[in-house]
Amino acid sequence: MSRNDAITRFLAFEGLADWQRVPLAGDASARRYERLIGPDGQSLILMDAAPRVCGSSAPFTTMRTHLYSYGFSAPALHAEDLDLGLLVMEDFGDALFARVMADDPAQEQPLYELAADLLIRLQGKPTPEWLEAKDAAGLAAMIAPAFEAYAPALAHRLTAVQAAFHSALQPVAAVPPVLSLRDFHAENMILLPDRKGDRRIGLLDFQDAFLTHPAYDLVSMLQDARRDLAPGTEEAVLQHFILQTRAAEDNFRAAYAILGAQRNLRILGIFARLAAERGKPQYLALQPRVWRHLQSDLAHPALAEVRALLADLPEPERVP
Repeated sequence: MSRNDAITRFLAFEGLADWQRVPLAGDASARRYERLIGPDGQSLILMDAAPRVCGSSAPFTTMRTHLYSYGFSAPALHAEDLDLGLLVMEDFGDALFARVMADDPAQEQPLYELAADLLIRLQGKPTPEWLEAKDAAGLAAMIAPAFEAYAPALAHRLTAVQAAFHSALQPVAAVPPVLSLRDFHAENMILLPDRKGDRRIGLLDFQDAFLTHPAYDLVSMLQDARRDLAPGTEEAVLQHFILQTRAAEDNFRAAYAILGAQRNLRILGIFARLAAERGKPQYLALQPRVWRHLQSDLAHPALAEVRALLADLPEPERVP
């Protein structure tokens, strides 16, 4: 049976046979999305994540239940078949934060502060005991794609760079870990204006969640690979987060820079791999922005050893 036939049977079983299927833009993964439009105009979202390509959807549904149970706006689940990797979920609409901010730049800082407040509330909840807590070694290991796919000529230096990161990450990993959704950025948040407080943020793409330092998702959001923030927004929201959490400022800013460097170095490799192995060259156009974030992070004194080892890391080519 073809994949499309399997989806058709699944939708018929769930009473959705006569709903129109409209393809939606996907993400960096192999997952596919469709909007299902019913006879009366109501809509749902179909997530098509074939297990042999995408792995199990159980991490997504488990984390969705966790977030939903604490009142966060994770999408309600209407139907599922984990063996097929098919989910039918609530449709949050098209008001992606990135789109709202592009249409009205004055919304940028207030929306990012709202998202920072969501992180603060999320990080105050009990951590899911089934999730892995990343220690310094685990975080340092995550930079490998940069030397495998982005700068293979420097592959011989991977061990030394990982050791330097491991040293810098020791105080970061010593902080009690909190839930990190990992891909927390403006294209994975949808504005839900009819809801209150941080429930106004519809959350997407949280299946890769793990436990780590509170700065991880903040730097994911504020050093966005996909969009430039207005001058001053990153600093204002970072300061807002520090004040609201009463974090030790110097320590938090160091952790923010270290995790930013770790993330951005890894992302350079992931984007190179997506272009080379999955036929997605559009990700190469994002690398210069990621590079700028990386250079900003490496300027922090806590990363002096890492910075020295990466002095000859090649700058990405600009894609026309």
